[in-house]
Amino acid sequence: MLVFKDILGHEQIKEHFQNAVSTGRISHAYILSGEAGMGRKSLANAFALSLLCEKGLPDPCMKCHACKQVLSGNHPDLIYVTHEKPASIGVDDIRRQINDTIFVRPYSSYYKIYIVDEAERMTVQAQNALLKTIEEPPSYAVILLLTTNPDAFLPTILSRCVQLKLRPLKDSVVREYLVKSLGVEEGQAEIYAAFARGNLGRAIYLAQSEEFKHMHEVLIRLLKSVHEADISQLLDAVRSFKEEGFDIHECLDFMQMWYRDVLMYKTAKDVNLLIFKDEFSAIKAAATVSGYDGLEKILNAIDKARTRLDANVNMELAMELLLLTMKEN
Repeated sequence: MLVFKDILGHEQIKEHFQNAVSTGRISHAYILSGEAGMGRKSLANAFALSLLCEKGLPDPCMKCHACKQVLSGNHPDLIYVTHEKPASIGVDDIRRQINDTIFVRPYSSYYKIYIVDEAERMTVQAQNALLKTIEEPPSYAVILLLTTNPDAFLPTILSRCVQLKLRPLKDSVVREYLVKSLGVEEGQAEIYAAFARGNLGRAIYLAQSEEFKHMHEVLIRLLKSVHEADISQLLDAVRSFKEEGFDIHECLDFMQMWYRDVLMYKTAKDVNLLIFKDEFSAIKAAATVSGYDGLEKILNAIDKARTRLDANVNMELAMELLLLTMKEN
């Protein structure tokens, strides 16, 4: 479990929580929203740790009995709400784990904290049940709703909670973490950071994923040879995507990054602006053979392929059309 100073980025949210602990102005309900992997759980746990620490400081001491209980997952006043149905949090889950216990005073701390992960899965009935508690909570209660989609909440829930939205980290921050903490090579870290779009958890996952490394190798080979490949080779490539079980949306993101680099080099002639620095010679060659109009057509075709896939058009057909556009331009 991390403390605030160990969490990368999200300075405004950390400052908000630390000020709340310092001043004692704690809200009864918070919504922490952001993509999976961005650090919602880390921030919620760090806040809980600070609130429950016996020293009463913005930064927990990590030595008192309460801190040790939180770190071992055994603090009686820190409750993680669970749900049996994977797709939804039902009214019974909320009643049994929050409503029926919240008026029982804390066992050993001033605060009693409830953390609800995947809170967007609450049914309307569950949200209405929780609303009654949020409207008139006991003074010691703190409820943290963690979500990837705050739009799933009722307006009445949103209006009664302090909303804190996690923002993507800078690519440079993610890249530096991968290099210094995980020992990832600079060139690879650049790709993972760009691909993760400021989501540290996703970048760490990509850096440790053999599947992503394999997809990377396959796509680089294809992108380098797409101009010279004949139609049958392109059709084989599309079939291999399916057989390998690649995430096609990830493939499209990868292709978009590649052609963004080609366009960037064609425009600025600066290798330092590239994501795929290790593939400089291939990027330079592609920038030489493709015109600005051609690159625009390719990037538009990638967007069009995404739209087609979202509309449930046959994957092989959508990718064949895209690769033909790449070959021709």
